[in-house]
Amino acid sequence: QVQLLESGGGSVRPGGSLTLSCATSEYTSSRECMAWFRQAPGKEREGVAAISPSRAKTFYANSVKGRFVISVSHYDDETITINLQMNNLKPEDTAVYYCAASMFSCGGSWDRPSYNYWGQGTQVTVDS
Repeated sequence: QVQLLESGGGSVRPGGSLTLSCATSEYTSSRECMAWFRQAPGKEREGVAAISPSRAKTFYANSVKGRFVISVSHYDDETITINLQMNNLKPEDTAVYYCAASMFSCGGSWDRPSYNYWGQGTQVTVDS
């Protein structure tokens, strides 16, 4: 079964930057839409950004537009790696960030947590 391998979390001060990466471990048909979600303590999981790897079409939550950039750094017939560049981080960005992959195209419901595969999550903490 395919795994989504996340890396890049950590702690940073407000205004700082971090980059998260997510790589598929092997070929999967769930490669039409890949996304980042996050979940803060006591809150529901929310969509942060999504990308259609084959077309590089992107989607963002309003709370991160202009600060976060989702991109594809590797794409071939076997595996895909996506990144989430997070700039001007705020304390409210503190959460566990999860990578997700879907066999369906990204669309208006990209931010619903109905993806086929999920990563284990990586902690991002923004604190002075």
